[in-house]
Amino acid sequence: HKLSVAPEMDIMEYCRKEWRGNTPVAKRMRKGYEAVSQKFASIRRVRGDNYCALRATLFQALSQATQLPSWLQSEDFTMLSENLLSKYDWIKQWQLKQKLGRKMGEISDEIKEYLILLRKKWKSISEIKGPIEKQEACDKVFKNEEEEYSLYEALKFLMLNTAIELYNDDKNGRRVPVFSWLLFARDTSSNPCQLMHNHLNHIGHSGGLEQVEMFLLAYALQYTIQVYRLYKYSTDEFITLYPNDPEKDWPVVTLITEDDRHYNIPVRMCEETML
Repeated sequence: HKLSVAPEMDIMEYCRKEWRGNTPVAKRMRKGYEAVSQKFASIRRVRGDNYCALRATLFQALSQATQLPSWLQSEDFTMLSENLLSKYDWIKQWQLKQKLGRKMGEISDEIKEYLILLRKKWKSISEIKGPIEKQEACDKVFKNEEEEYSLYEALKFLMLNTAIELYNDDKNGRRVPVFSWLLFARDTSSNPCQLMHNHLNHIGHSGGLEQVEMFLLAYALQYTIQVYRLYKYSTDEFITLYPNDPEKDWPVVTLITEDDRHYNIPVRMCEETML
């Protein structure tokens, strides 16, 4: 079993290995990494398939979890797939990870299993007190492919659920965050059904998360995702928050990207120098 999140490495050492040349891009990347190294000592490389945004976000959320988020505690949480399928027939075309001999109609059971697994893993990891033990438990999840990919299916389904809620809120005249308009202003996702067919079904297979879907992920998890976007170094988009006006009580996870396509994770916050 290969760990899909590599062991930590000194962040500046990583940068020197990756960005040797003297091109303007390499110089900008080195400056970006230097800025990140003021806050974080190490980096962990995330496996570069089309799940990497989900992988990096979930890994960070689990490795710092100290309690089960309230939305994971709710009674209806595990009923989500049944509830949605009873209202929206088109969800039957949800693209589950490839399993041979799957019959139609098992989809809600299967998603339910994934949701239960997500709750179980989150709960058990958040109850571990020691940082080393917590990290080991976290690494274990990301060594088990079957489990890991099931968790991504759960996250994608939560994103669909959040999109449906936002879409309905907007239709009913309730206030929605700006990204929600952008999400449904795309030709390819003018409603949740299209979003599922043209975007969510492809995540992990033929595409990763687009920017606007990073907002959706943040809302689904009720986490603020803070991203160091290295190619934007020295612009005001260098550190981008999803959502950009986060709720005060949402926990924050930090990711790092060189191109908005692949995400790695910075670890080990530097001890603030005592003045």
